[in-house]
Amino acid sequence: MAVIRFLLSVIAVLAIAMGLLWIGQGLGIIMWPSSSFMLADRQWAVNGAVLALLGAVGLWLLRRRRT
Repeated sequence: MAVIRFLLSVIAVLAIAMGLLWIGQGLGIIMWPSSSFMLADRQWAVNGAVLALLGAVGLWLLRRRRT
């Protein structure tokens, strides 16, 4: 059970990181890679915010149920 919890925590942290990257690309803050279709597209900022929020909620739920 601890292995599953660890893997879910890693997935949640990766979702947060990817969401933040998408937000940065969607807002035009992170212009990498230069050929990306996501650059300066506000929809990807919204998608990133949703993904980061889902990752944060998942991580919170995993930490909360640890007791």
